[in-house]
Amino acid sequence: MTAFRLELRRCRTLAIWLVVVLAVYGAVMGAMYPILQANDQLMQQYMATLPKGFLAAFGMTGLLSDPGVFFTTYMASWMWPIVATAAALILGTRAVAVDLETGFLDLPLSTPLSRVRYLAASVEAQVLVMACLAIAMVLSIWLVGVAVGAPFDLGRFALAGLLAFALGCAIAGPTTLLSVVTLSRGRSAGIVGAAIFAMYAIFVVTQVSKDWEWAAPLSAWDHFRTTAIIDEGRLPMSDLALFAGIAVASWATAIWAFRRRDLAA
Repeated sequence: MTAFRLELRRCRTLAIWLVVVLAVYGAVMGAMYPILQANDQLMQQYMATLPKGFLAAFGMTGLLSDPGVFFTTYMASWMWPIVATAAALILGTRAVAVDLETGFLDLPLSTPLSRVRYLAASVEAQVLVMACLAIAMVLSIWLVGVAVGAPFDLGRFALAGLLAFALGCAIAGPTTLLSVVTLSRGRSAGIVGAAIFAMYAIFVVTQVSKDWEWAAPLSAWDHFRTTAIIDEGRLPMSDLALFAGIAVASWATAIWAFRRRDLAA
């Protein structure tokens, strides 16, 4: 518990700022919904002038007045991945790579606190922060949207938020593992950033060219289709299980590897 409280204090400022960013952005987008709804036909004409790849990249696969398309376009397709990745890279690399570089790691490891408990506390903090971010995203856009008359269903938005939370954890898990393996925030962040960029590029290409449809499952965006979740009210359990499996397996492997990791290497 002491290690977990320490992690919470260390990540408190970052978590608060990211929650504020998501909450303010979500509130602004929610307030804009009636404007988009009133100008639906004009927006359709505008979207018709844009390349299909650009529309696909931002989830604009239908009317922006549709709650699912609206959420995906303005939140799930880019804002959430950016914020979740930032949180994952900062929190996932700090407990091992950054603390080793700064010399802080020697302090907790010189106490009876085990390596397993130390890193497990970091993982618990990552999970809590991701959950808080997902809740802030969903509640901010839903509360303001409903206040201005938007037909937003909290249950369906919550399902989209749950999958968003799982995606964030699926980024944080491998980041933590790479931090243990490389003992470097720079290398870990570089690898994770490159992987995310590659998956986003694959998703855009597969939306434009049918010749590349076979590669779609390689992209996380292909498993993060929030439009269908909100419009149909059904959570894709296979995608949720995929993200959860990646996160749990990565974190478990990281904790196992950290037990025997030579920190002088």
